Amino acid sequence: MMASIQSSALIFCSSKRSVNAAIHVPKLPRIDFSSASKIPTATNLVTNTTRVLEKFDVLNTHSHDDAQHYSSKSKSIVELYAILEAVADRVETHNNICEQRNNWNTLLLNSINMITLTATTMTGVAATIDTDGAPLLALKLSSALLFSAATGMLLIMNKIQPSQLTEEQRNATRLFKQLQTQIQTTIALGNPTEEDVKGAMEKVLALDKAYPLPLLGAMLEKFPAKFEPAVWWPSTQFKKKSNYKENKAESKKKNEEKKKKNGWSEEVEKEMREVVEVVKRKDIEDYERLGNIALKMNKCMAIAGPLMTGIAAAASTASLFVGSNNNINGSLVPLMAGSLAAAINTFEHGGQVGMVFEMYRNSAGFFNMLESSIESTLEEKDLERRENGELFEMKMALQLGRSVSQLRELASKSEACRMEGIDIHEFASKLF
Repeated sequence: MMASIQSSALIFCSSKRSVNAAIHVPKLPRIDFSSASKIPTATNLVTNTTRVLEKFDVLNTHSHDDAQHYSSKSKSIVELYAILEAVADRVETHNNICEQRNNWNTLLLNSINMITLTATTMTGVAATIDTDGAPLLALKLSSALLFSAATGMLLIMNKIQPSQLTEEQRNATRLFKQLQTQIQTTIALGNPTEEDVKGAMEKVLALDKAYPLPLLGAMLEKFPAKFEPAVWWPSTQFKKKSNYKENKAESKKKNEEKKKKNGWSEEVEKEMREVVEVVKRKDIEDYERLGNIALKMNKCMAIAGPLMTGIAAAASTASLFVGSNNNINGSLVPLMAGSLAAAINTFEHGGQVGMVFEMYRNSAGFFNMLESSIESTLEEKDLERRENGELFEMKMALQLGRSVSQLRELASKSEACRMEGIDIHEFASKLF
């Protein structure tokens, strides 16, 4: 018994020693009281927290501004796409109307000429009949009715001028395609603004006003009292952009460095002013003169054609009461009037004099737009707000069908002619 107790005690003690040997108490760190000041206090924690919150507010403000800018930009893009859809629809519509009115011109011209020549032929055949009777009466009555129908149709045709209507729609299609390309370019650049949207809307409305689709109530006057160039751009497009005035010397000194940066110089401005003078004295005057000639010709033929068919109708009606003995004398007037009417109608509508008048009107309008564009650009005193001078010069040269070097040569020759007091029309070959 005693032996078992001792053995148990030995086992306990040995196990106890093994447990004590397994436990290791870590050494306490040595505290450096000199670094106690570096421990963050409550005040430092509040200061650091405030700085973090301020940085977060700044970032949040920038994020809000960026989101607002992105939202405005997205809205402008969506609006431009909506305008682009409307412009594409107008391009298709004006193109279809152009084809339709071109068909009007061809069909009406052929129909009226066939009616006129048929009536003239009937009158000539009636003149060869020596005996009175139903055949003679039928021929004279038919020719009188056909001449009357030709007169009415010719009055309508001369009123609406289908060839001029066709040219209007052709120009509208071209200008709407040009606007479509401009909007697509603005969207592709990726930075549209509300001004771009507003400008596109104004251009669409200006084109709608310049080239209306309906005939009744909105058709352009085909025989105006005075030749006036076409206007298809909004009135605010070339308005003066800045109204402030400053001393000339100060302005020159202030803009000296800007001119080098934005592509503008005294030579470029002088060149643009000379181009404006050439456009005023040569192109606009020429197109106005030619437009007035085309307008007068169109007016005369628009009156002469129906007048000739009307005279032929009246003479054919009067010949109904003339016996067969005077057939030749009674048929002379309708024969001559009918032939002249067919010739005048063919020259007016086959030659498309109305289209020529509209072409001159649009050409004069183009040079007016060019003049307004250059003048409004030069009136802008803040050179940074202008379009880049070199780019603007290149655009003007392309619109005038020249290279930049040729445009500069044109300006220099114009200045030389003006300084010598030489009429520009006498030296048109030198300038053009």
